[in-house]
Amino acid sequence: MPRKLSYFVSDVHLGLDVADPSDREARFVAFLRGIPAAETESLYLLGDIWDFWYEYRDVVPKGYTRVFAALQDLMDAGVKVFFFQGNHDIWTYHYFEELGMVKLKQPYVTQIGGKTFCLGHGDGLGPGDRGYKFLRGIFHNRFLQACFSTLHPWFAFRLGNGWSRRSRLGKSVGYTFKGKSEPLYRFCESFAARRAAAGAAPIDIFLFGHYHCAVDMPVGPARLLLLRDWITVSNWLVFDADSGEVFAR
Repeated sequence: MPRKLSYFVSDVHLGLDVADPSDREARFVAFLRGIPAAETESLYLLGDIWDFWYEYRDVVPKGYTRVFAALQDLMDAGVKVFFFQGNHDIWTYHYFEELGMVKLKQPYVTQIGGKTFCLGHGDGLGPGDRGYKFLRGIFHNRFLQACFSTLHPWFAFRLGNGWSRRSRLGKSVGYTFKGKSEPLYRFCESFAARRAAAGAAPIDIFLFGHYHCAVDMPVGPARLLLLRDWITVSNWLVFDADSGEVFAR
């Protein structure tokens, strides 16, 4: 049976102590177990799958055994699993790769079933929002990451989880995407224009997470899709190479 499906999921926020974390994890595991491996080419994890993830050299967060087992089963069945670092699970260094996943960096352009996709988490793309970009730069700074690693995990994880929870309960929940005025939309426009000027294949589909709201709008001849979060409901997108269409679930 040909592998014609590609799945995309973002912003599950496993471990976030809002709504029902156990139910959220169970829904995510059920989603992974429900992917028809024999028909599926790839699964793209578009960031913030975990609400807070930090790896020490020899220590990773406890739990999530069923999640990793389901991912491992998919990979053992031949499904390629790719992941992007979100703004909540930035600190993934080697563990996911050791399991067999492939880390990608946004904006990532790839051909899937004859369509050209531009993928990523979606944070920090486009003009403006200097405060967030400054904070993002701090979180990605290798020296500061090394300094954070000197903290005992008991303290570090309580600090990180506390920050994540305050952030998620703040401005990100209930966000309304502002359309053409959004930095992400303007990024898509300029990115498409740069590719056209370089003679590269045009983007058919821009696909991101981060904003916690469903969006489906045109960017010139391309299409911009944003995924919702999993705080209270499950959602994902699947691309069928046979039909050339993206379907929401």
